[in-house]
Amino acid sequence: QVQLVESGGGLVQAGGSLRLSCAASGRSFSSYTMAWFRQAPGKEREFVLGISASGDRTYYADSVKGRFTISRDNAKNTVYLQMNSLKPEDTAVYYCAADRAVMVHVTPKLYDYWGQGTQVTVSS
Repeated sequence: QVQLVESGGGLVQAGGSLRLSCAASGRSFSSYTMAWFRQAPGKEREFVLGISASGDRTYYADSVKGRFTISRDNAKNTVYLQMNSLKPEDTAVYYCAADRAVMVHVTPKLYDYWGQGTQVTVSS
């Protein structure tokens, strides 16, 4: 069992930066693939970035390549999302997710554990 708590969301102007954190409780954090998803009002939840359990592989949605970075600190049971050059279309609730699979999935229903989400709002 893993519990996930996101933090770091807020209001930022276009072009600005934010760093989200996702703290995990429970055992064996280092065995979980982690991912960030986001959901804007009226839209489906979409994959943003994912990172393998060991941290040696990362996967990005095309919409965030070059702007967002995912990383993890297994000693702190935390995964991070660094967001730079933010755009109004990045506005959404951002969710952290965990899964024991070896592969980083882009499909939300394949993830076993979810955080409560944190709101990111980018003003133009």
